[in-house]
Amino acid sequence: MSGHKVRGQRIFRLALATAVLVLVAPSLLADEIRNPFSGDAKAAKSGEFEFRINCAFCHGLGARGGGRGPDLTRAHKRHGDADADLFQNISQGIPGTVMPANGTNGQGVGMTDDEIWQIITYLRSIQVQSPGKPVGNAAHGKELFYGDANCASCHMVEGSGGRLGPDLTAVGTARTVDSLVESVRTPSKRLAWGLTESTKEFAQEYRTVTVVTPDGREIKGVTLNEDQFSLQMMDTAEHVHLFEKDKVRSIQETRESLMPIYNLTILSDPDLDDIIAFLLGVGTK
Repeated sequence: MSGHKVRGQRIFRLALATAVLVLVAPSLLADEIRNPFSGDAKAAKSGEFEFRINCAFCHGLGARGGGRGPDLTRAHKRHGDADADLFQNISQGIPGTVMPANGTNGQGVGMTDDEIWQIITYLRSIQVQSPGKPVGNAAHGKELFYGDANCASCHMVEGSGGRLGPDLTAVGTARTVDSLVESVRTPSKRLAWGLTESTKEFAQEYRTVTVVTPDGREIKGVTLNEDQFSLQMMDTAEHVHLFEKDKVRSIQETRESLMPIYNLTILSDPDLDDIIAFLLGVGTK
């Protein structure tokens, strides 16, 4: 066998071994990396303090989820369950989401590796070890969402539905069951963030706006963007308008949600449980 052929075979084997290592490395890394503070109650307490400074703005106090950050007390997490996954997500951020890399979001300060591990220790200390009993029938909830309950006329899930209300694809991981019930039963009590707010540092509430044009026409919808001189809004037919404030008769913004109040006569508790089960199932995929 010629020297060139032997050398070529060796190069091929080396390339193949390298490719296999690249494919296997992430899973090995997740298995091998361990939290140095695992189970340390003092570290968990320090982690809670760091979490309040750096993470609670998005994930809420107690890590139960906020308007843009998911509930981190659940055992299953959408972007990885291992300690190594959590460390990677906190340290480097999550591409394609609003989760920033450590120290880049303007909230709190950049954290050391030890401080990140302490946060993970805190999250493990409050993590719910086993999922609770299913809220309802997700299949029936999906039928209601896109059918009789008329949710999809305003809300989108996985690219299907309306745009007037917030996209609910990930709401099952970002919100608790109690907060979802509250949003349906008393929608004006705690307004969601606006349609384009998830990537903004200081989010704007999902406010209802009514504009009276120079010819007396009244247009009602939700605020998309606003500055001192102009207002961009989406009306109830999902048409987008841009107004110069000094050229309209009036602009009135309120904290009264456009979402109708779904009381028990309109939507029973069992049916609402089914809709929430559907949203929870989608959010945890």
